[in-house]
Amino acid sequence: MIVNNSVSAPWSKEEFTKQLLALGKYYHIHHPYNKALNSGLLNQQQIQEWVANRFYYQIMIPIKDAAIISNCPDREVRRQWIHRIIDHDGTKNDEGGIEAWVQLGLACGLSRDAITSLTKVLPGVKFAVDAYVNFCKSSPWQEAVCASLTELFAPEIHKERLSNWPEHYPWIDQKGLQYFRNRLAEVPRDVDFALYNTLEYFKTRAAQERAIEIVLFKCQVLWSLSDQMYLSQLSGSK
Repeated sequence: MIVNNSVSAPWSKEEFTKQLLALGKYYHIHHPYNKALNSGLLNQQQIQEWVANRFYYQIMIPIKDAAIISNCPDREVRRQWIHRIIDHDGTKNDEGGIEAWVQLGLACGLSRDAITSLTKVLPGVKFAVDAYVNFCKSSPWQEAVCASLTELFAPEIHKERLSNWPEHYPWIDQKGLQYFRNRLAEVPRDVDFALYNTLEYFKTRAAQERAIEIVLFKCQVLWSLSDQMYLSQLSGSK
């Protein structure tokens, strides 16, 4: 009997998790632009541009999550995932993450219209965000869930902003940093659910390697956002 050893054995859940966590080195916290942002090296206009561009990403998050739900026949998964939409769109009693981001923009000196009109959004930023949303619309819901696992690395970047910004940018009203505080509470719940589903769905080695590719793709989307803003500001574009 000939044994085919050409197919690698699947990773254990522990090793698979380790492989996913190793992708943190590609997270945009390591991008030169984010390093400059969190080190106090940007001026007010540059920070305003960052907030205005990232707002496009914020408003597309619930649209992305609605697409995941629309592709998911599992009622229990939909019940869990819908929290993400509520977190960003808010309710009558809690305006949610989108409004919290607007408040960040106001705290940085932008007008509400300057933020919500999207006139400051760079074409490359829009292209990258739309690519992510389209991926979630067209892919199996399990793959779209997997793509959200860049949130494994998100608490570190939020903690840095909460720790460093009051010192580096004292002109920003600290009430405007509430978005980052909120995410520190919301992300662990979201990560636990997404990671559980990823570990359960991607069982073969080929599937696990596909999951690595998906999370890397999402890292590249976020990296591209920083690329676009970095290049725009280096060239003096407004």
